[in-house]
Amino acid sequence: MATTESIQKAYIDFVLTEGAQPKSVYIFAKKNKMAEEEFYKFFGSFDAVEQSVWTDLTRKTMAEIRAQEVWLQYSSREKALSFFYSFFELLKSSRSFAVYSIKKQRGLGTPKVLEPTKDIFEEFADGILSEGIETQELTDRKFFSKRYKDALWIQFGFVLNFWINDDSAGFEKTDEAIEKGINVTFDLFQRSPIDNLFEYGKFLAKNGGIKEKMGF
Repeated sequence: MATTESIQKAYIDFVLTEGAQPKSVYIFAKKNKMAEEEFYKFFGSFDAVEQSVWTDLTRKTMAEIRAQEVWLQYSSREKALSFFYSFFELLKSSRSFAVYSIKKQRGLGTPKVLEPTKDIFEEFADGILSEGIETQELTDRKFFSKRYKDALWIQFGFVLNFWINDDSAGFEKTDEAIEKGINVTFDLFQRSPIDNLFEYGKFLAKNGGIKEKMGF
């Protein structure tokens, strides 16, 4: 009997062997000794199968890192680093599929295969970023705070493409890219001299009449 996992596994095996999706669900089902309607109980298309592989991996990563005893003690930055390191560690076991899946995508913006993953990722990012703002680890900037999750998604896309082209032993360069990229991104989320200057400008604008009272 077909299951979500058995269809995913059979699909991955097919695309890595043939270099392309099956020409039809009928052909795929026949090859895997299942009725065509069995496939449609779980997925509406081959693209949906592929998307589910990515979303399952993302959810598995989140479940694993949240189960760690230290998770609740982590800062927002540490939680982001934990996700990135864990995700790409898990992705190693599916590297051939990941390379196939991403390299066949065309155009700018989020690849279609990652659209459902983006939704899951942004919900996760919103959560850890909100915690960071609450604890004042991160700066709550009017208009910009809501875009923090977009910056993290861009970082995800950058690291994913870096990893696909990384030929270093154990993908150690990817680990370095994660560390540097996340730290730079979170440095931008924290309070900076520009924030201080902006606050000072607001103060002067609000209290501009003081100089007249003092005779300057």
